[in-house]
Amino acid sequence: MDAYLTAFLAAAGILALFLFWIIYGKRKSERMIRKKIQRIYGQVPDREYAAGDIEEISHYFRRRSGTGFTIDDITWNDLDMDRIFMLVNQTMSSPGEDFLYSMLRRPLFQKDEVQEREALIQFFSENKEKRETMQLLLARVGKTWHGSLSDTILAMEDAVPVSAGIHWVMLAGLLLTLFVILPAAPLYGFLLFIVLSSLNVVIYYAGRDRKKIEPYLDCLGSLMRMLWLAGQADAVKWPETEKQMEKIRKGRKAFRSLKKKAFFLTSKNNSTGDPAQLLLDYLRMVFHMDILIYNSVLKEVKGKTEAIMELLDSLGELDAAISIASFREILPLWSRPEFTEQSSGHIRLFAEDMYHPLLQEPVANSVQADRGLLVTGSNASGKSTFLKNVAVTSILAQTVLTCPCSSYQAPFLKVMTSMALRDDLSGGESYFIVEIKSLKRILDESKKPEPLLCIIDEVLRGTNTIERIAASSRILNALNKEWVLPFAATHDIELSYILDKVYENCHFGEKILDNQVVFDYILQRGRASTRNAIRLLKIMGYDPDIVEKAAQAAGDFEKDGIWKAVEEDR
Repeated sequence: MDAYLTAFLAAAGILALFLFWIIYGKRKSERMIRKKIQRIYGQVPDREYAAGDIEEISHYFRRRSGTGFTIDDITWNDLDMDRIFMLVNQTMSSPGEDFLYSMLRRPLFQKDEVQEREALIQFFSENKEKRETMQLLLARVGKTWHGSLSDTILAMEDAVPVSAGIHWVMLAGLLLTLFVILPAAPLYGFLLFIVLSSLNVVIYYAGRDRKKIEPYLDCLGSLMRMLWLAGQADAVKWPETEKQMEKIRKGRKAFRSLKKKAFFLTSKNNSTGDPAQLLLDYLRMVFHMDILIYNSVLKEVKGKTEAIMELLDSLGELDAAISIASFREILPLWSRPEFTEQSSGHIRLFAEDMYHPLLQEPVANSVQADRGLLVTGSNASGKSTFLKNVAVTSILAQTVLTCPCSSYQAPFLKVMTSMALRDDLSGGESYFIVEIKSLKRILDESKKPEPLLCIIDEVLRGTNTIERIAASSRILNALNKEWVLPFAATHDIELSYILDKVYENCHFGEKILDNQVVFDYILQRGRASTRNAIRLLKIMGYDPDIVEKAAQAAGDFEKDGIWKAVEEDR
């Protein structure tokens, strides 16, 4: 009896220590997460993205794009918006980063939507304690290891059950050993339990069933964690988040029967070292609990995709709003956009001290435009960066309501660009074909009487000079409409004269000091008047005869408008 009592007390002591370890581990994990939350807020994100990460995150946007104007792939790639997303993304969960990406590609066009989003962002910005409380909850949801969470959510509709026969047989063997053989013959029972457990671990990792359902288990685990957060909704009674929390509570009601099974589902995204989760991982390996409940859980989840997506939307919106609040703290200067009504005449856009958020040492420029703007200047003078800056600022204004400038005023605008194009080798299309297709989509959109900001860099650079000037001047003139605000950059100074009555001319200049080209990157009114390309040939040590004849040829053309034939050197 003493031996049994000693064994019982020893087991009870071990259990108590383990429970203490779990409680201590949970508190330690929460402290670590809270410290991380406090450390990263208002700081440039340090996450490293693997190849394909952004593409997977984009799947949620593509699945939920719906109707209405969105930032198309050409514009997104032209403006390097993936890097903008990375700069803004300080989310704690997969729903958060999925929603934030979608948010950046779906501009708002209604003032009530703007006010609602701004109120949520401002609430989290001004309430540190509540913001951190929400982030702790979102951190429990975590991020999936299998691309976009929406992929596996929607794929569950086509998921097939697994044959769980072998897993039930092994579980029965383990339970028989534990509760029948072990009490009757401890030594043999213990050895048999070790053998069966080891065999079960091998089946768990080497078998096809776990590999087959792993993506869905991860998704179901994320769903359970979202439902757990929904269970905390009663503790989050803040008027500013009531709309989202009400949808979350509604989503939870659709999955009431899953609550008891949540404990057994995989938690592969847990990277905090939570002892409770570590213990569950071992129990799953030995007893295959997640595989055994998979079929019943799958049956209950199927047909409820829209309810899951509603949960994802609501949680994602809260997480994204906090991320935007953090983004605002990163910026050295920012302002809330002011959306104006378009009156009679052309669209008016005003931005003061505007800079590009991706540049380490940006130069701010101000712009006020109520008609097309044609920008000239030499290579590397700042034309393309300025045009991108205008487009990025407009997109950020209508998505995250945060402009990298001291003031921004404009109506709600659709934004389209044609800039960083390249040959389509896979499609067998030349640069020129790709370019004219890109321009045509803008021309087609401009036929709709809706405010449009279009940005074009080097119109028709893929063809010869005569046809380029002839066609590009007519394309740019076709964009001269009351509801269209076109900005274009060109090296063809001729365009600045041809379009002088419909476009305002601006330029970026440079100086040559001590045989070095110096750019100030300041936008100036009027067309570019300096021609430093030939002077640069001289600075780089070209043959003086070549430089002199080139300068003479340029001067003759400017005077007579005719290129003279080159005489044969003797």
